[in-house]
Order: sequence, then structure tokens, then C-alpha cells
Amino acid sequence: MKDIIVIGGGPGGYVAAIRGAQLGMDVAVVEMDSFGGTCLNRGCIPTKTLYRSAEIMKTLKHIDDFGIEVNDYKLNVEKVQERKANVVNTLVGGVEQLLKGNKVEIVKGKAFLQDKNTVKVETKDGEVILEGKNIIIATGSKPEMPNIKGIENEKIITSDEILEFKSIPKELVVVGGGVIGMEFASIFNAMGSNVTVIVARDSILYDVDRELTKRYTAMAKKSGISIKTSTRINEFIDAGNEVIIKCEDKKGDVDFKANEVLIAKGRYGNFDGMNLEKIGIEHDRKRIKVDKNYKTNVEGIYAIGDVNGISLLAHAASHQGVEAVEYICKNKQCHESIIPGCIFTFPEIATVGMTEEVIKENNIPYVKNKFLFGANGKALALGEGEGFVKAICNSENHKLLGIHIMGPHASDLIHEGVVAIEKGMTVDDFKEVVHAHPTLGEAFHEAIMGLNKEAIHSITK
Repeated sequence: MKDIIVIGGGPGGYVAAIRGAQLGMDVAVVEMDSFGGTCLNRGCIPTKTLYRSAEIMKTLKHIDDFGIEVNDYKLNVEKVQERKANVVNTLVGGVEQLLKGNKVEIVKGKAFLQDKNTVKVETKDGEVILEGKNIIIATGSKPEMPNIKGIENEKIITSDEILEFKSIPKELVVVGGGVIGMEFASIFNAMGSNVTVIVARDSILYDVDRELTKRYTAMAKKSGISIKTSTRINEFIDAGNEVIIKCEDKKGDVDFKANEVLIAKGRYGNFDGMNLEKIGIEHDRKRIKVDKNYKTNVEGIYAIGDVNGISLLAHAASHQGVEAVEYICKNKQCHESIIPGCIFTFPEIATVGMTEEVIKENNIPYVKNKFLFGANGKALALGEGEGFVKAICNSENHKLLGIHIMGPHASDLIHEGVVAIEKGMTVDDFKEVVHAHPTLGEAFHEAIMGLNKEAIHSITK
């Protein structure tokens, strides 16, 4: 009998399997597709590989600003796809080698729960029965398709299909203004598509600090992305090479046309057909229910990552995998860690902690400060002076509550904020922390010091 059986080899599952092996457990991992899950195969990594190609295209449009003359360039879709595949395959192969190196048993196939200690796996060579003291479900998520008339049209696709594009659509409509929708909108806009984003709510990136979304919305529109908020889709109509999107906004009926429509309305837990009902695991339509230690209501069965709906982020899944295994092996209670979010638009957006809106809702006394990248030497040298770092602290004890960044390398800069908020640091804790010059990190430091009106390179009122 195995100590731990992990179902799913994505960023939650494979990390849990490896951590279990490190702690001396006899571990098996079941994966029906490629290791790395959605993140490596159909999410984080392929989209960021495409993002890099789009970023270069965006730079080339303004290359003369850097004193470089380029007379002719074009996007080679076949080579873009080839590069993406090479990056993905390299990382997927690396995960499998890590599992083997840690002596984790790998079983390829579809898993079904038989009881709380037994997993049946249908492999290409027949049926395999695994028995384990503990089972961790880490089967990830899948795209959600709204119930809209005409949505079965083949030109209406999800994030899975759009990654395999063979050409750049002239007109692309993105349904949904969340992280997935805005990342693809940014990528295809930079690659040459005319992009329209349709959002039912009154704002894109609804859960991001509104000061950032307001500024980013203006920048996205300036780059050529059309954003239609407070707009409801009623029907999709096939029109040959196009799709007509019948909508309704505050003014009445409005139509849009597109060569392709990307549905980016979110994702939900991927656990259909696993026999959850048979053994009584509590769940709703979108997620498996868990407690603070990622335990389901069935003893010995856990659920981590997207499948539990707590945070649909790869790094959150990996963290939950480690936490769940350490609870199993060492009875170490799980810690509700601070999870950063990164959005790969142009410019990047990264956040951690509470937004100003949440702080207000909770009646927490606060002070906020912004430092503009336009006043940062490294940002100007990069040609990326747009955006800012926004810092928020409790006005009574000066503990940092939220860091919100929009600008160059925001996804790298945010980690200093993660450490600060996770460890309960105050503004004064940063006063003697020297930041190298010239770096983007100086913008973070200035934003923090401005909370005490001690920023040097900006005037704080």
C-alpha cells in the first residue's frame, strides 16, 4: 500500500508527489496526459512564450526610439508555434525526470476513485489498481463555457484552442475581462489582431485594485484594444467566415463581428467522472470542498489546486501541494499564506495583499502612496516609463497591507512585497534596506518610503 497516491501531475500534483518522496513516503502519481497540467501545457508557460514573441513585436513597432533602424519584419506563426512547443516539451520532460529522480511511481492513465483507499487507473495496457493510505486529488480545472445560444460554433474557442493558432485573426473578440481574457487580448493585439473585449461587469480585471484597472484600461484602449464593459451577450450567429455577436449594453442592442471568438469566462474544477459521489466527497458544480488543511469530508482524501477553487493559480497549487503533504506526514497545520497575482499584459500587472477597495470595506485606517515609473532611471532607459507602484499601509501601526504594481517587470518586483506582507513588515523596516541603482526595485522602495513622507524622488503631500 502506498503512503500517498496523487491524482494529477500538474503544478500541484507533481510538487506534492516530490515533497512526499522527500519526506520518505512511498508515493505514486497518476497522470492521464502530459506532466505539468494546464500550467505547463495549456496555460502559464505557452502563453508566456507567446507573450515574449508579442513583446518583441511591440518593441519593433517603436524600435526607432532606440536608435535602431529595421526596414522589414514579420511574424512567422510556424516558428512562433515551434518555439512554444520546444519550451513546453523541455519543461514537461524535466518534470518527469524530477519525479523519476525522486523515485515516485508514475502511472499514465485515467483515474477513478473506488473507495477512500483505492484508485483504479485505466491505462493503455489495461487496468491498474493502486491502494494508498492517503489520496490527493490534483486534477486541475477546465474552461467554463457560458450557456449562450449559438456557442457551439467552431469559430468560438477556449484558451486551449487559441494556443494552437495557425494564423493571426484579423478580428478577435474576447468574451471576459479577467486575467486570461486580458492576457490573450494583449498578445493578439501586439501580434496584429483588431481585438474587442466584451465584459458583463463595469470593469475589466474586476478583482484588481481599481486605481490600476482604471489606468490600465486607458492604456489598453490607447494600444488599440476596444473594451466594452456592462455588455451582455445574447446570441452568436454564424456568418460564414465571421461570427456576429448579438449584445445588449446600457444604450440598447449592439452587434460585433469577429473571425474568432475567445471565451475567457473563467474555469472550474475538473473532476467529472471520478466517482466523487460514490464515496461521498462533498463538492458543488465548480469545486471540491476542503477545510483549511485541504482535507475533504472523507478521511484520508485531500484536494489541492484549481480543483478546490481556493485560488486558480499554479503557484498556489504548488504551495498547497507542499502544505497538504507536510500535514499528512508531520501533522503540520497549513498556513494561510499570502498569494501574489501576476497578469502578463502590456505593461505587466502584479499585486499582493489587499486592494484599497477591500481595505475600505473592512474599515481599516490606511495611508497610500504611488511612485511613478516615469521618475525611475532604469524604467526610462528601458523605454518603459508607464505605470506605477502603489503601496498601502495601516495608518496606525504602519504594517504594509497591499502592494500593487503596473509597469516593467512587475511580476518580478512583486516578490519583495510578498515577503513584506507575509512577514508583517512595517514601513520603517524598509528604511535602512538599500536598493541598488539604477534598478526598477528603487521604485518599490520609493513607494514604501512615501507612506511616511520620506520618499526622495517624489513629492508626497
